[in-house]
Amino acid sequence: MKLALVGDIGGTNARFALWRDEKLESVRVLATADFAGPEQAISHYLAGLGLAVGRLSAACLAVAGPVSGEHFRFTNNHWRLSRSSFCRTLKVDELLLVNDFTAMALGMTRLKDHERLQICPGIAEPGSPAVVIGPGTGLGVGTLLPLDDGRWKALPGEGGHVDLPIGNLREATLWQQLHGQLGHVSAENVLSGNGLLQLYRAVCAVDGQAPRLASPAEVSAAALAGDPLAEEVLELFCSWLGRVAGNNVLTLGGRGGVYIVGGVVPRFAAFFKNSGFSRAFASKGCMSGYFEGIPVWLVTAEYPGLEGAGVALEQHGP
Repeated sequence: MKLALVGDIGGTNARFALWRDEKLESVRVLATADFAGPEQAISHYLAGLGLAVGRLSAACLAVAGPVSGEHFRFTNNHWRLSRSSFCRTLKVDELLLVNDFTAMALGMTRLKDHERLQICPGIAEPGSPAVVIGPGTGLGVGTLLPLDDGRWKALPGEGGHVDLPIGNLREATLWQQLHGQLGHVSAENVLSGNGLLQLYRAVCAVDGQAPRLASPAEVSAAALAGDPLAEEVLELFCSWLGRVAGNNVLTLGGRGGVYIVGGVVPRFAAFFKNSGFSRAFASKGCMSGYFEGIPVWLVTAEYPGLEGAGVALEQHGP
């Protein structure tokens, strides 16, 4: 494959890199607010590298949302994209659009040992699906399937919007509080950056405490500093993530392991490793034994979405 471009585009930032010889080069992060659209951002990126428009043979962009059809509207920013206009403007022969969690799941196939921290011991069962789940701006959930020819297939979904599962009376009381505010309570309502703050406020309301913390970062920092209420909130967050991840394993037969991704959990990795995640993950009544030997990793890699976009491009090529 000739010189190609890969991108991982979120609401606030767009990450771009060159893809050459199955490796990332020249990773740059640009603010989406600074550009009218992806063509302008990529032209700026290329100019910064001294590359003229027309040097790229192909591009693969990982984007949030369904990717069928000629036109794509980005979910969390003002950008829009026309496939034909994009290729014409940047003189690219081919544009591949993939769901952002498709790219994230494929990125797991490129992880190095130092880019993941083992949370639950075990060995991935060959040929079995793996679960990829990531609290960030929202809650992403995907499935990674090994294929017989050595390639991989990623199945994106909307698993972040499943009902929040309840495992004990304390969680039931908090669910009632959240339901009074939100109506339907999804996993994402708790298991995301904003969800962590929402959970903190729900705990404060149930316990009759005035909320003092105003951001997810403040909640996690207070928990790590030993604040009892914030510490309980972070513990609840970890346990609920375990419950949701375990439900996905049962649904998919995910004995290929679980990858925890996204920007939230790595900020309190040591706390997470010692939290109730593992207990909640495998606490499934008569099916608890099913989880014996299923590995869980916390992914600390910097650009797994870009790596996955490169894998998608390689697998899509001739």
